[in-house]
Amino acid sequence: MWIDITQTMKKGMPNWPGDTPFSFEIAYTKQQTGSVNIGKIETSLHTGTHADAPFHFDNNGPTIDQLDVNTFIGDCLVIDCRPHSIISAAFLQAIDFQGVQRILLKTVDRISDCFPQHIPIIDAEVAALLKERGVFLLGVDNPSVDSLTSKEVQAHHALYAHQIQIIEGLDLSCIEPGLYDFIALPLKIEGADGAPVRAVIRKK
Repeated sequence: MWIDITQTMKKGMPNWPGDTPFSFEIAYTKQQTGSVNIGKIETSLHTGTHADAPFHFDNNGPTIDQLDVNTFIGDCLVIDCRPHSIISAAFLQAIDFQGVQRILLKTVDRISDCFPQHIPIIDAEVAALLKERGVFLLGVDNPSVDSLTSKEVQAHHALYAHQIQIIEGLDLSCIEPGLYDFIALPLKIEGADGAPVRAVIRKK
């Protein structure tokens, strides 16, 4: 059975301060069109469960439509990182990745209804360890892999330098650590710095 680990897109959901909040409305009703309801959405591409494209933080990086979809489909390992405030290379070094190339880090008990004030962050040195282990995708259950106030976004840059793609905003509340099948395909938006994903996992 597949388990949905995607945040539900809805009005009032947490979003980055200053970003465009998510909204959905019926732009034209069936009564108006005579046949169908037609909805429209407005949102920042970094609201809820989403993939970052390297272009998000590097003007010369690839956009979301240029990323290989195979990166976002396959085996994954969910690792329980609670209650660490910093996810270090030393912590991950002791974990057997079991040859998996996609790692999801569970850092909180549940997704808050409010945008967090502080989040666990990924030490930039983690990227080299992940690359050494053959990992090419890192997923987290927080809005960012860096501090919420960081302008240098060192973890983002380090992960990109080691060819590791990023998914943020997963909902791992009900997920136990272990091996899973994983699908989290970003929308194919030309020139975009990121995209929403519908992320699901299935116990192996």
